Amino acid sequence: MAIGALDSAIFADMFGTAPMRQVFGDDAFLARCIEVEAALARAQGRLGIIPAEAADAITHAANALASGREVLDLARLKNQTETVGYPILPLVRQMAELAGESGRYLHWGATTQDIMDTAAVLQIRAGLALIEQDLTATRGHLAELARKYRDTPMAGRTHLQHALPVTFGYKAAVWLYALDRHADRLRELRPRVLLVQFGGAAGTLASLGNGERSLETRAELARELNLGDPPITWHVVRDGIAETVQILALLAGSLGKIAFDVMLMSATEFGEAAEPFIEGRGSSSTMPQKRNPISCELILAAAKVLRQHAGLVLDAVVSDFERATGPWHVEWVALPEAFGFAAGALHQARFMLGGLIVDPDRMARNLATTHGLIVAEAVMMGLAPYTGRNEAHDLVYDACRVAIETDRPLFGVLMENPAVAELLGPEKLASLTDPANYLGAAPAMVDHVLTRHADGKGT
Repeated sequence: MAIGALDSAIFADMFGTAPMRQVFGDDAFLARCIEVEAALARAQGRLGIIPAEAADAITHAANALASGREVLDLARLKNQTETVGYPILPLVRQMAELAGESGRYLHWGATTQDIMDTAAVLQIRAGLALIEQDLTATRGHLAELARKYRDTPMAGRTHLQHALPVTFGYKAAVWLYALDRHADRLRELRPRVLLVQFGGAAGTLASLGNGERSLETRAELARELNLGDPPITWHVVRDGIAETVQILALLAGSLGKIAFDVMLMSATEFGEAAEPFIEGRGSSSTMPQKRNPISCELILAAAKVLRQHAGLVLDAVVSDFERATGPWHVEWVALPEAFGFAAGALHQARFMLGGLIVDPDRMARNLATTHGLIVAEAVMMGLAPYTGRNEAHDLVYDACRVAIETDRPLFGVLMENPAVAELLGPEKLASLTDPANYLGAAPAMVDHVLTRHADGKGT
């Protein structure tokens, strides 16, 4: 029975995705360990470290397990793992039995962490491919929103209050800018983390001798698995694993910001955007009118979980001597779950942004609720050349106070002030108090982000 949300029969597809579970599930982990053991045998067979026929037999046993012609005794493996503390020795025993006499050459010169770390790297590679697939689609949805609503004015808010006008396209482009940079980070991450691990008991590969043959073995194993060959064993240098989780946490944080914005915009009092409508989605058990922002809530939850996992893997970076006594185990928990929750958050974001309901009319009504106060800065800057900035600020500040107290449009209050009316005139003042005329470079910045996005540049 599952104990966590990612494996729950109820919640698994809300917090995670089936493809990512297939990458990081038990079966996938064992399959990657078997893949590494067989690749090591082939590499050593080609180099003459073990007999070529032994490498063939080990590969045949691995293929039999991969195809289902042979199956592992999982109960036996579980029991022995609990005794040994690690699953590799129990796995090697069963593989060796399948390989017959050649089984004695299995796991030649390797140590448990070599196999588990390299298997984890193979899982990371597959997991990153899934992350990038959904990230690309999500970025595409944001680009479309930015393009479509480039010139759609809405209230920009600071401290949850009206600040200055922006456009919804500008808001979407800000979201896109962050996700484009995460795409860059994922690309840049690969050379640092997709590295083979093969160092033997203490990382020196002493079991294969003192010559270049040991390093040739590692290089050949890297070629077999299409991984990078590091200059030195990295089994106690865990920054690559930690960086992977940090990037997933950063990605989830940016998705959380988007979700938080959309959730607030969907509040009854705003009504500017809403998640896609599917009958029954977001329903309340007691209030028939409710359409709760379910995807946003799940994204926010995932962002919080990933923040914790980011801190957790940083603990694993601090390892002792040439084999960690505990910190490494932290990664067994944090790495799969980080990918699981990141995949779930992206899946929800892709769905939500792909069908986001945007209400420009409600944005316009909300923009007008303060009767022009949102462009008080525009009036101030319009007066400043005539009066100086400080005096212009005081004039507009007083007019804003009167407009708020009397619930009147700022334009009318300003027109009653002879100093303002004579300097600016009704036509100029009407233009300055129109929020659509005070968007600054927002549309141009949207264009810049979209151009860089189309060019594949996030920075």
